[in-house]
Amino acid sequence: MFALDTHLQEDTWLIGDFPLCRLLLSNDSNYPWFILVPRREGITELFQLDDSDQQLMWAETTALARVLKGLFGADKMNVATLGNVVSQMHMHVIVRYQTDVAWPGPVWGKHPAKPYAQADVDAVRDRLASVLDAGFTFSEG
Repeated sequence: MFALDTHLQEDTWLIGDFPLCRLLLSNDSNYPWFILVPRREGITELFQLDDSDQQLMWAETTALARVLKGLFGADKMNVATLGNVVSQMHMHVIVRYQTDVAWPGPVWGKHPAKPYAQADVDAVRDRLASVLDAGFTFSEG
């Protein structure tokens, strides 16, 4: 049975679900920073997913990155699977701007997180609702 890692539970807002992945918003308003987690038990690496889940993971990641780039007017999209703190397989999809606080460096550990207020998370959900397709299910916020 799928269970979300406790670090991810504590550090993110639940947005909803794609067919394979849970979509989370990192609780750091310095960047529009999203995290995709395949809802499969015991997966720590991308290659542990079966072939069809790997294809679906990449499709969901690519679709999300494309939507976010347009929706947020990104200068660059950062997509990565780092799992040194959280071993559960997850994909970071981060909107970057040349004016953001960490540019051009990585976002990890550079600046203190600026937590979102509930109203700001709701605004992100509303923006996403206008562009995500029918295959996405929003959580109750």
